[in-house]
Amino acid sequence: MRYLLVQEDEDGTEHLWGRCAGAEGLFAEPAPPPPREVLTLRGCAPGGLLADVLSRPEGSFRGLGDMGVEVWQGERPVRWWTLVDAAVLTHRPHPADPARYDVVLGAGVTSEEAPSEPPAEPRFALFTGPGATDAGRCSAVDGLFRTRPEPDPVPMELIGCEPAEPLLAALRRPDRRRPARAGLLVLDRHGAVMASLGIRPELAGVRPSVLGGALVDITLAYGDGHRDRPLPAVRSVWDEWFQGPPTGPNRWAPYDSRGRDAWLELTTRAWRLPAPRPDRSGGEHHLDGRFVTDVPGLHCAMAEALLGPGRYYGREWQTFKDCLCGGFGVAPPFTLVWHDSATARRALAGVVEDPEAGLSYFEEIVRLLEEQGVTVVLR
Repeated sequence: MRYLLVQEDEDGTEHLWGRCAGAEGLFAEPAPPPPREVLTLRGCAPGGLLADVLSRPEGSFRGLGDMGVEVWQGERPVRWWTLVDAAVLTHRPHPADPARYDVVLGAGVTSEEAPSEPPAEPRFALFTGPGATDAGRCSAVDGLFRTRPEPDPVPMELIGCEPAEPLLAALRRPDRRRPARAGLLVLDRHGAVMASLGIRPELAGVRPSVLGGALVDITLAYGDGHRDRPLPAVRSVWDEWFQGPPTGPNRWAPYDSRGRDAWLELTTRAWRLPAPRPDRSGGEHHLDGRFVTDVPGLHCAMAEALLGPGRYYGREWQTFKDCLCGGFGVAPPFTLVWHDSATARRALAGVVEDPEAGLSYFEEIVRLLEEQGVTVVLR
């Protein structure tokens, strides 16, 4: 059995629903981007990147990246939208206040929440960039509150399942209320959990298993579409981890950025395990920088330098900062000797985390390390 179907209670305890031999549809291509729409920000007082874009000449590039729209009712936020790959199409002074603007955007629109009616007197806060930087306020967003079609479900087939009692009860009474979320734990060949995926236990079909005996094959409707499932392109990374956690250095290096990102995703299971207490500080750690040619590679190499192969120590700037605060096995002060640092400096020169600071990702990481009390030696 390579898979466990579990349900997590309010205390975080996982209860076994069943064991399965196979999962067809575990890997899936990403959902297509949402269709482009035209929206208008009314009475907008721009800030940050949005103000910068509006100040440029009319014919210049006017992309904003992904923009967050936070809807407030009274003194609290009640809804969050993401305008995917937002771009300013045009803008003009707001009729009631020439100091403000009506800004016409093109964007895809997504939200993690169910459709709802707008509040009676909403306020709208705008954010841009990976750090959700303040981009201003507006009084209304035309075209935001409407029902959009859900992505088509991509079913998953659980093959050769041995149901435990909670799943048996659900199979006997399909209309019985089931938890909104469950988990599929993926086991390596030694029986250890190597990955977990959140799923909705929506049973679309059950039949005697192709493997025979008392086993059953179960079709999950998987209402979240493609979300959370790994890409077919990273199947080789999962195959490698199926043999057991890596024991040698730089096993992630042959993969492209998608593969390295999948590698980091698999290390997050180790993050859920108890970290050594107390954190180790002091001493000297050596980072092999020969293969640090992208952001995922930097974090693969960093975790390997501090904790060893296959371990987790953040996967982007914010989670890396969290790890430096303690609780993940190693905490400052210590010395980091970064060998072949010029490779990362060149490769990440165009990757900017904070547009206002203007530093490259490599420079941001070095600055963060030094601010947290790490002595960084670049070689």
